[in-house]
Amino acid sequence: MKKENIVTRKWGDRRKGKTDWARVDALTDEDIAKAVADDPDAAPIDIDWSDAVLVIPVRKKAISIRVDEDVLDFFKSEGDGYQRRINAVLRSYMQQKAKPKKRA
Repeated sequence: MKKENIVTRKWGDRRKGKTDWARVDALTDEDIAKAVADDPDAAPIDIDWSDAVLVIPVRKKAISIRVDEDVLDFFKSEGDGYQRRINAVLRSYMQQKAKPKKRA
């Protein structure tokens, strides 16, 4: 990154914009609660997190792999997350191969 693109700010500094920060700072908790209650897009937040389970994602390993250009182009054409989709296809293949074979 070029040094001229780096912006250093002190804690509490605010960027200049269209927001009236003095008005925002003057809002009381009651003003905010009333604004939320009057907002038709505001959804109530009453989620019970007491039964939440922490799920730690499986660790990924960086590798270099050669694939046909058209295969890569296909996955990339589907949008962001193409590496994740390639991984999902490989995982599905792995799981199918790991299944015990049925006897006829």
